Amino acid sequence: MKTADVISHFGKKANVARALRISRSSVSEWGDIVPEKRAARLEKITGGALKYDSALYEKGNKQILRESD
Repeated sequence: MKTADVISHFGKKANVARALRISRSSVSEWGDIVPEKRAARLEKITGGALKYDSALYEKGNKQILRESD
């Protein structure tokens, strides 16, 4: 799940943070890819409007994940 898509869906980082009950600064630290645990939660919170894609988090995509830490 791309961070930009999440922010676009919610309108701003503060709204994302509120939905997840985390700090806005935590959202700011995500990078390009939402952390896997948060992505799964966001899919549930949004009723599937945002989709968790497990392929983004698989072993072969470690480069993407490192860049987004």
